[in-house]
Amino acid sequence: MSKIRIAIVDDHKLFRQGIRSIIDTASDIEIVFEADNGVDCMNKLKRTHNGPTIILMDLEMPEMDGLQLQEIISRDFPDIKVIIISLHSNQRIMARMIQQGASGYLLKNCEKEEMLEAIKSTYNNGFYINQQTLLALKESHATKIPKRDLLGYEVEISNREVEVLKLLCSQFNTNEIAEKLFISPRTVEGHRNNLLIKTGARNTAGLIIFAIKNKYFDIL
Repeated sequence: MSKIRIAIVDDHKLFRQGIRSIIDTASDIEIVFEADNGVDCMNKLKRTHNGPTIILMDLEMPEMDGLQLQEIISRDFPDIKVIIISLHSNQRIMARMIQQGASGYLLKNCEKEEMLEAIKSTYNNGFYINQQTLLALKESHATKIPKRDLLGYEVEISNREVEVLKLLCSQFNTNEIAEKLFISPRTVEGHRNNLLIKTGARNTAGLIIFAIKNKYFDIL
């Protein structure tokens, strides 16, 4: 079984060492490289043959911060998932990073179990959204007009697509959704692709934004 390949990008060496000590406890995760800012990360990405599948990165870094790095990775390395690990608990910042393509957002004081869960969920499902991030996304779209895609156009989705969307928001993977709805995994992927096209979302995290914005999914 192939391991989940991780890169750590943070300008504080002590924090990188802390993440490494957590990841070293997981036999199915390996660290490809560490970088202390966005420029260093980009240089290592270009030189690394078998690069990371997930990047754990801070927001505030010298030379190139996390916001700039996220934009470049989304554009030039769309297959790489990004999980933000930051001191900032500001809802606007959290929502903005997810909207720009980050697959997850963790606070630096999160438990080690949540960090490992976020890595594995992002690897298996394409994203990890916890309650804090869900609340941030909900608040950021509290005044939006419902039943609009991410560009503001009206969109119609079928009842089955709504079912798939709600289960995606609850972080079920393709096979689990297929079992719950008594359909094939291929059919689930077809519905997911249709949702991406209809909503203008780039990934599953974008579908969650659409669902919250249009009140298809709410926080208990």
